[in-house]
Amino acid sequence: MKAIIEIVPFNTVFDAALADLSAGGNSNYILSFNSVETLFNDITPARLELMNTLAQIGRCSMLKLAQITSRNEEIIHIDAMRLIELGLIEQYDDNNIGVPFETLEIHMALAHAA
Repeated sequence: MKAIIEIVPFNTVFDAALADLSAGGNSNYILSFNSVETLFNDITPARLELMNTLAQIGRCSMLKLAQITSRNEEIIHIDAMRLIELGLIEQYDDNNIGVPFETLEIHMALAHAA
């Protein structure tokens, strides 16, 4: 399964979700933002790197992730909790965290002159 992050106008998010449902659903996880600014406010380069590192090493504690990345444990915790809220990483019953996706794609349509 993969995670797809997309930038779509706010008023089309529900249209896309309804289209997926009527077509039988989508097995991928789709996260939509209404602008590049909101996307990069939540999905920072540091958070992308955190996800990539976590995918490479597998499930682990936030402390271990902080040690491996040489980042402050409090900042790792803040970043990990936001990624959990967004559904991009999971926290398991043993409090370890992990990335449940094989790939992450970011889609953005480019504006074209009419």
